[in-house]
Amino acid sequence: MTIDMSQFFQVFFDEAEELLAEKEKLLLAVDISSPDPEDLNAIFRAAHSIKGGASTFGLNDMTEVTHILESLLDKIRKGEMALTAEHVDAFLITKDILKMQLDGHRLGTPVDQDAVADVRMLLQSLSQDVVAVAAPIASFSHKNLDDENLNVVYKTAFKIELPKVSKEDASALMSELGLLGAISRQENTGENVVLNLKTNEGQDDIISICSFILNPDLLKISEMQLADVSAGKVAVAEEDLGYGFFEPLDAMFPPEEKSPDAPVVKAAPEVVEPEKLTAQTEKKTAAKKEVEKVNNSQESSTIRVGIEKVDQLINLIGELVITQAMLEQRTQELDPIANERLLSSVGHLTRNTRDLQEAVMSIRMMPMDYVFSRFPRMVRDLATKLGKKVEFVTYGASTELDKGLIERIVDPLTHLVRNSIDHGIEMPATRVQAGKNDTGKLSLSAVHQGGNIVIEVSDDGGGLHRDKILAKARQNGLIVSDSMTDSEVWLLIFAPGFSTAETVTDVSGRGVGMDVVKRNITAMGGVVDIRSAKGYGTTITISLPLTLAILDGMSIKFGDEIYILPLGFVMESLQPAKADIKEVNGKGRVVKVRDEYLPLVPLYEYFDIKPKYTDPSDGIVVIVEVDGKKAALFVDDLVGQQQVVVKNIESNYKKVPGISGATILGDGGVALILDVAAVLRTAR
Repeated sequence: MTIDMSQFFQVFFDEAEELLAEKEKLLLAVDISSPDPEDLNAIFRAAHSIKGGASTFGLNDMTEVTHILESLLDKIRKGEMALTAEHVDAFLITKDILKMQLDGHRLGTPVDQDAVADVRMLLQSLSQDVVAVAAPIASFSHKNLDDENLNVVYKTAFKIELPKVSKEDASALMSELGLLGAISRQENTGENVVLNLKTNEGQDDIISICSFILNPDLLKISEMQLADVSAGKVAVAEEDLGYGFFEPLDAMFPPEEKSPDAPVVKAAPEVVEPEKLTAQTEKKTAAKKEVEKVNNSQESSTIRVGIEKVDQLINLIGELVITQAMLEQRTQELDPIANERLLSSVGHLTRNTRDLQEAVMSIRMMPMDYVFSRFPRMVRDLATKLGKKVEFVTYGASTELDKGLIERIVDPLTHLVRNSIDHGIEMPATRVQAGKNDTGKLSLSAVHQGGNIVIEVSDDGGGLHRDKILAKARQNGLIVSDSMTDSEVWLLIFAPGFSTAETVTDVSGRGVGMDVVKRNITAMGGVVDIRSAKGYGTTITISLPLTLAILDGMSIKFGDEIYILPLGFVMESLQPAKADIKEVNGKGRVVKVRDEYLPLVPLYEYFDIKPKYTDPSDGIVVIVEVDGKKAALFVDDLVGQQQVVVKNIESNYKKVPGISGATILGDGGVALILDVAAVLRTAR
């Protein structure tokens, strides 16, 4: 039977990407002057886990880099070297290189080998600054395998006799024990594997490492004379040298005919018998079991599922919701007395379907930390590049948003954050002159409000300059006036090609980006708002629906057709008086609503449908607002309000102007969902 290894590779790729992200997060938050030992251990474990996985799958390029990285991290976490800002910078660069290598294996993207070589040299040079103490095996190479050339002084040596173990377990043990000092192997003696370890650590440390792979009661450890160790054949675990996991296995377990008379190192007479180790290992074994118990419970609490399976489940739930709506509509025609039990069952089905729908939809919800975690590194690098000091804080990272939206919001937020650093926050000297702290503050927050999520990008920089924006708008040919409100002026920065930057840099200034931000957010059914005060900063607010799979809609009717109007755009509905309808020469009609004239959009004309009414005073107008601008949609009737399951019409048919999707009604009919923003743009 052939095993498909691709599934295991994918698990490694996913886990490695998560570990790299966690490593970057820890590095950006670490206190260089007084680092938390737990943080240093967590960073080390991330590098060690990636190295182990890369070795297992033969990804030697990643193994070589993580091997050097792990060695340097090990020295820092053991206190043999002080953590510096230079180290943090090097580790962040290494993270980028490992991500590039990971993408190269997973996606086939090119890998800059010169950059890889540079980061290896950087890590090696940093590692050589350590004071000569017990160095881990990771610093060995084929050219200096004997201790005389290492300038390393060890206090003691141990002979470690392993019971019969697999090649993989033996190799893993050599790798782990090598972190304690210099590891070597004697030739095979029967079914056992004998290792020699020169170290400054004790037996307890050896037992602790071995107990996670084998029963410590089966382990035999005896102390040796340091001079006797050189008599054995040195066999450094090659996966620690960056040559892959599979290569050393044959070296560790050579065919018996190759070494029938292999020398065996004789141990010192005193041997620690298994029963003598029992007292030392009982606590460690119990602790190991507790750790395994916790790990097993944690592992069983989550499961990796492909997003296509989740989407399929959501589609099926959508079909169930539609079927339930059909049943509910059919049963409304039945006699409630004669069909009491049937109607009660349908009521239970309705409630259960709604609960099931909410539960399944929550599977697609992801915390905003998925987005927020991308920015600390970007803020740090960009602020350093621009010579600015920026404190970056986030709020509401646990707030959840639909996966489909959370992936699409990354690019708009990235542009807004870059703009805040480049245009908003001033240079340190300028801030001090203005009486501010030389370090600017940039915050990113997310919070639920009703059925929406509100995301804010806020800085305490110089704010927007009204006069400069108006002057640039006139220069670009935009129609503006000095009587415009601040809110209207701020929205001008979303005009295509608009930029007030005096110089064009590789960060910004070309006048592209903000219009794309606005367009992308509007396409997601969201709105953007700007608040700013000169000298005090700017806040940009984005409001988005929690999901695009289901929306609250108002059913409207003109002619014989029913359409769905997204409720998020609706402000109110009314029946206007004849006196409130005015004709504007060459511009169509407007309707007066509380001393405000709004453009009137007859939907029957837009979609070329024969209406029931042509006089707005006979029908209904629905007041909607998009991007701060209001309009009145003229329809025949309001049918009702309901939650609808959104179906993508473009992938099943083609793009229809003014339509964003479709849904199936309770009677089995299809209703189109209006793209309110597109309708108003065309009408204007």
